[in-house]
Amino acid sequence: MNVVAHLLAPSGEIPNHPRWPLLVYAKVIHDPTAEKFEELFTANRWPAAWRNGVHGFHHFHPDGHEALGIYSGEVTVLFGGVGGVTLTTVPGDVIVLPAGTGHKRLSSRGSLGVVGAYPQGSYPGTARKASGNEGIAAVPLPACDPVCGPGGPLFEHWK
Repeated sequence: MNVVAHLLAPSGEIPNHPRWPLLVYAKVIHDPTAEKFEELFTANRWPAAWRNGVHGFHHFHPDGHEALGIYSGEVTVLFGGVGGVTLTTVPGDVIVLPAGTGHKRLSSRGSLGVVGAYPQGSYPGTARKASGNEGIAAVPLPACDPVCGPGGPLFEHWK
């Protein structure tokens, strides 16, 4: 499976992860639905937590990793804060964000549908400013890659 990695430097109030990159898995599911992403993530020990979109303001999760599965519409997101990377994702794509990775929706087209998931046992909070986020690097590796399971490409990039 082809995975594109983006290591993001800290940016103002956005800490980003000091070692692990943002991962983009293109066209993971053909004819995607919310249910298909929920089944995939849950089977790989990243229980689906919500259906919605992406916030239109910079935010990050200081105490947990996040997987986003796009099942409808198209969304352009700025990852990593100012100077980060802008990506447009389409139905079937998955983006995996290590703890601390900033993200903000810049635009969307169509009826945007996103499934969000977190590693089993984690319940990450949301932050908007880098304050008291020293624990980001200590958030443990998940047990499984949210797309490919225990031996997935996440473990090649997150060492």
